[in-house]
Amino acid sequence: MLNEENRAIRVELMQVMYQFDLYQSEKIAFIPNFEHDQAEVMFHELVEMLTKIDQTIETNLYNYSLYRLSYLDRAIIRIATYELLARDIPVNIVIDEAIELTKIYSNLDDQKQHKFNNKVIDQIAKAIKG
Repeated sequence: MLNEENRAIRVELMQVMYQFDLYQSEKIAFIPNFEHDQAEVMFHELVEMLTKIDQTIETNLYNYSLYRLSYLDRAIIRIATYELLARDIPVNIVIDEAIELTKIYSNLDDQKQHKFNNKVIDQIAKAIKG
């Protein structure tokens, strides 16, 4: 599953989830556009499961709040949690892909963000998969 098309779908989904969250915070209607049909399917499934996804994330964020995360990191962690809950993808691939997205799009010069996201997603994976 680690191919270019799947990465492109995750990137598109990350961008749409970022926009969705931003629009929600401003109480503006959001009508997404998609290049990949699979990203659209995943977006609708993710939004349908958003309450469960957010509860799962909150439960595994120790001394931290979901809404303290940046919009981008929240999108990445939500996608990883969705994949862990609803898709048949090996845990190591979900984590690796989320960390790669973090390194490419979210890491600051200090390289701490991908370590934080890795720890959170790993904890979520352990809670979900046992």
